Amino acid sequence: MGIRAVLWDIDDTIFDYTGADRAGLARHLAQEGLDGAYGDAARALGVWREVTDRHWDRFAAGLVDFQGQRRDRVRDFTGRPALGDAEADAWFDRYVAHYRAAWALFPDTLPVLDALAASHRHGALSNSSYANQDGKLRDLGVRERFEVLLCAAELGVSKPDAGAFRAGCDALGLAPGEVAYVGDRLDIDAQGACDAGLTGIWLDREGLGTGAVPPGVHRITGLAELPGVLAMDTRFGAGSPFR
Repeated sequence: MGIRAVLWDIDDTIFDYTGADRAGLARHLAQEGLDGAYGDAARALGVWREVTDRHWDRFAAGLVDFQGQRRDRVRDFTGRPALGDAEADAWFDRYVAHYRAAWALFPDTLPVLDALAASHRHGALSNSSYANQDGKLRDLGVRERFEVLLCAAELGVSKPDAGAFRAGCDALGLAPGEVAYVGDRLDIDAQGACDAGLTGIWLDREGLGTGAVPPGVHRITGLAELPGVLAMDTRFGAGSPFR
């Protein structure tokens, strides 16, 4: 059974989320007069990402809604636990304006989408909200490349839960064995997809995976390698040079 479709992660896979987050947060803190409050820009970003990950885990566990995790991130990051909802929303919206100004696709995104346009169907599955990711893909000029877009906020289930990946397959009308998932996280993306019966492909842009890669998972260091992986019989990882 060949791979007929690719489900894509979005942030830090086709879209440079980390780069935009870093630039946007630095500009936001400067505008807010907080650029010296965390020592330096790298320290500020580290705190922001730690706060983001912690509250995102709460959202993924169903302990808070999408907007609630945003508000809690602001309260924790600013050290103002009593900050009202409207104030937290306004703070986050000001940050988003700077973040959006830095949005960019990775340089290898459009070439690989072009290369695979005639041979594979495409969808996107993200641990975010539909409104957030639909708007992002439209602003980046690639929304029409994806037949379906599914997000955790609306699905009620997040990656790496098998239900999220299978919902993506169902939306495409394909069996898991006919779908590959590409993402930048080994555990949440590639391994989760593999466990759900899809072909899991780990996009390791930073070259972190120098050791063994779990059975059934394929590792690539750039999207230019993806067509070669998809052209092979990857269902069980046979013969892949990228493992």
